[in-house]
Amino acid sequence: MESNAVLLESKSSPINLLNEMHQLRLLGHLCDVTVSVEYQGVRAEFVAHKAVLAATSKFFKEVFLNEKGMDGPRTNVFLNEVQVADFASFLEFVYTAKVEVEEDRVQRMLEIAEKLKCLDLSETCFQLKKQMLESVLLELQNFSESQNSEEESAAQPSVVLESKAAAVAGADPAHCPLDPPDSPADRPSNGTSPEVPAAKPKEK
Repeated sequence: MESNAVLLESKSSPINLLNEMHQLRLLGHLCDVTVSVEYQGVRAEFVAHKAVLAATSKFFKEVFLNEKGMDGPRTNVFLNEVQVADFASFLEFVYTAKVEVEEDRVQRMLEIAEKLKCLDLSETCFQLKKQMLESVLLELQNFSESQNSEEESAAQPSVVLESKAAAVAGADPAHCPLDPPDSPADRPSNGTSPEVPAAKPKEK
C-alpha cells in the first residue's frame, strides 16, 4: 500500500543556519577567504566563507569560480574604493540578513550592493530609500496642509464679514418697505415676481 508524501519543513532552519555561520565567521572557524579592503589609506582584512559570499554576491561567485586555487588554503581578495565600515556592514548583512546603518549611509550601502552584485542588499536599500522618501513627502504634505489651514483661519473672519455685508446690502432693496413701488411696466418679468405677495395685502 502506497502512503502519501508529507512535507517536512523547518521555519527556523534558515535563521539557525545563518546564525551558526555568523558565529563561525566571528570566531574565525572554517573561514577560507580573506577580503582586504582599502579606501583612502584606511585598510582592513575580513575573514569569511567562500560559500556564503558566493551565495549572496555574484561578484564573489565569479571570483571564486574563476580562481585557479594557487593561493593556498585561504583565498585572498582585494577590494579598492570600498570603505571599511561599509564592507563590515555588508558582511553583517549577508551573514544575518539585517544590519543597522545611519540614514546617510544607505546610499553608500546601495552602491556597494551594486558593486558586489548583491541583489538582496540592493532591494533592501531600495525599499528603505523609498520609505524614507515617502516619509519626507508625507511630512511636507502635512506641513503644507497646516500652513494652508492657518492661512484660511486667519482670512476667514474678513470673508464672513464681507459675505454678511453683501447679504445685507443685497437684501435691503428687495425687502425694504420704504422703497417706492415701481410701475408694473418698469419691472422685469421673470415669471415669479417677488412683489406679488406684497401686492395682495395692498389691494385688500
